[in-house]
Amino acid sequence: MSRKYDWRTGCDVEATLCVLGGRWKPVLLFHLLDGPKRFGELCRLTPNATQRMITLQLRELEEDGVIIRTVYPEVPPHVDYRLSEFGQTLEPLLLSMRSWGEDFKRRQSGLQSEIPELSRETG
Repeated sequence: MSRKYDWRTGCDVEATLCVLGGRWKPVLLFHLLDGPKRFGELCRLTPNATQRMITLQLRELEEDGVIIRTVYPEVPPHVDYRLSEFGQTLEPLLLSMRSWGEDFKRRQSGLQSEIPELSRETG
């Protein structure tokens, strides 16, 4: 079953967001940059996400051809996820997002440290 897309604006950024949209997809993809991960590993790396949400996000990424799910015929079953060749093309974008996020967090923590001083002066 393939996903349906409704690209209303025709903007290529919208197409990217259709694939990467969701709180956990970029995080999961970032963790897969290091190599294949089992489901339990991905859950431990994203502790604030529910297992159901991780499952849904991984399924969508698989349907989009960004990751590959491999099931090994063992007991108990061994399943791992890795970036597809197409998914590996996201590495520069994900690394840029990490860098931007680091700068943003630094900027926000600088602003946060200023806020209590301002509120004391005005309050």
